[in-house]
Amino acid sequence: MAFILGSGSPRRLELLAQLGIKPDHVRPPDIDETPLVGELPRAYCTRVTREKVEAVPSDAGDVVLCADTTVALGRRILGKPSDVGEAAEFLLALAGRRHQVITAVAVRRGTQLWQRSVVSKVKMKRLSDAELNAYLASNDWHGKAGGYGIQGAAGAFIPWISGSFTGIVGLPLAETANMLQAAGCKLYKEAAA
Repeated sequence: MAFILGSGSPRRLELLAQLGIKPDHVRPPDIDETPLVGELPRAYCTRVTREKVEAVPSDAGDVVLCADTTVALGRRILGKPSDVGEAAEFLLALAGRRHQVITAVAVRRGTQLWQRSVVSKVKMKRLSDAELNAYLASNDWHGKAGGYGIQGAAGAFIPWISGSFTGIVGLPLAETANMLQAAGCKLYKEAAA
């Protein structure tokens, strides 16, 4: 049995290491992540994660884990910004408001599928022009849903959360651990070795 991570996210690798497991293979799937017309954020995140886990090539006994994180401002899905202008637009929309961060996780072993989505609430403070411009210049927004990562410099913009911190980062550990154990993965094996 091989453990395959279907994600190129370095943050997900770091979070899995907290569970004492390291993937045998990293195979990010290449799927279309465009939201469907009228699709709500949680349904979108769940669908994309399921499509990811089904797209990762694996043998029958392998365990595949995929996840997707979406930032939602009401019904609006804020994905990964395509450029600095879109990152600025996202951050200005989020500033001074509460929003949701949804992370869906799917684990597949053979034909069995375990899936969960975790919704956390996040408040971003109002941003000064200097804070916004310095953050945009850092390029830390690149490749991050909503244009920010709570584990980086933007953590200083977040005075309040309700929910799963690791879910906001990109992999809710409690739920992920339960699904991996259900699929037959041994956790904390790195620490025991």
